[in-house]
Amino acid sequence: MAWPLDTLNEAGPILEIVVKHAREAFASEAAIAAEWRDLAFTAPPDRARAIDQSDQLIALLSTTGAVIHRLPAAGRTTLDSIYVRDASVVTPGGMVLCHMGKPRRRGESAAQGEAFRALGIPVIGEIVPPGTIEGGDIVWIDSSTVAIGQGYRTNADGIAQFRRLVGPSVECITVPLPHWRGPGDVFHLMSLISPVAEDLAVVYSPLMPVPFREWLLARSVELVEVPDEEFDTMGANVLALEPRRAVALDGNAITRARLEAAGVEVLVYDGSEISLKGGGGPTCLTRPIRRR
Repeated sequence: MAWPLDTLNEAGPILEIVVKHAREAFASEAAIAAEWRDLAFTAPPDRARAIDQSDQLIALLSTTGAVIHRLPAAGRTTLDSIYVRDASVVTPGGMVLCHMGKPRRRGESAAQGEAFRALGIPVIGEIVPPGTIEGGDIVWIDSSTVAIGQGYRTNADGIAQFRRLVGPSVECITVPLPHWRGPGDVFHLMSLISPVAEDLAVVYSPLMPVPFREWLLARSVELVEVPDEEFDTMGANVLALEPRRAVALDGNAITRARLEAAGVEVLVYDGSEISLKGGGGPTCLTRPIRRR
C-alpha cells in the first residue's frame, strides 16, 4: 500500500480494512463475566453467538474483495476492543493512535499500533494527555475535510493535537456534541451520521447540531432520517462498503426502507451480541484503512 494516501472518505469502495473478531476480543467466558458490567454492556455477550456474528459480518465485508486484517488477542485490552474504530484514526500520512476518553479502553491504542507496524501500516503519531480523542468522533467528508465531534470522549486538546498531526492541508471542523445521556453513555459523532455516498448520509437529526446539519445540506448532501424509535438500536450506524452499498444492523426496518428508497443496497447482520449489548454498530466494529 502506498502512503501517503490521496483519498480519504467514509463511503468509497473499501480496499483494506481492520477488524477484531469476537473470538479474540471476547477471549473467554471468564473475561466476559469479569468485564461486562464495568464496561457498561447491557448484558453479558453469549460468546458462541458472538463468534458466529463476527463470522457473518466478515463474510459481508469479504464481498467487497477488500484485504481484511484481523487484530490478534492482546492481554491489555477488554471486550470493548471489538470496536476497533475508536482506538485509531486514518490520516493521509498514516495512522494516529488515540488517547481514549473511556479509561478502561486505553490499552487498545498501543495494541493496535503494534499490529499496524507489523502490517507495514505507518503510525505517524499519537494523542497524549490531557488530550482525548476516539475514532468514532472522526468523519472524513473528503480528503481535505474532516468533521470531529467534541464531547465526553473527544476533547478540545485532543482535537488541537489532531489538527497539528494532519497539518494545514486538512480542514478540521469541530462539531459540538450534546450531553444526551451523559459521560457514561456510548455517544460519538458517528452515532448521528454515517455517510453512504459522497452526496448521501444517514442521520439522526434531533441530536445533530444545527450548524453542522446546515453545512451538510449546503454541500448538497441528501439526508436519510432515522426515526426516534430506531436511534437506540443504531439505525444511524451504517458502514458504506462502496457508494450506495452498505452494511447495517438487522432490524431498523424504517431506516432500511428509507435507505433503499434512496437507492442504497442494504446488507444486514445479526448484532445481538457484538453490537446491541456493547453499543457498537458496523462502523464501530471496523476500521477502514484504505478506500478508493
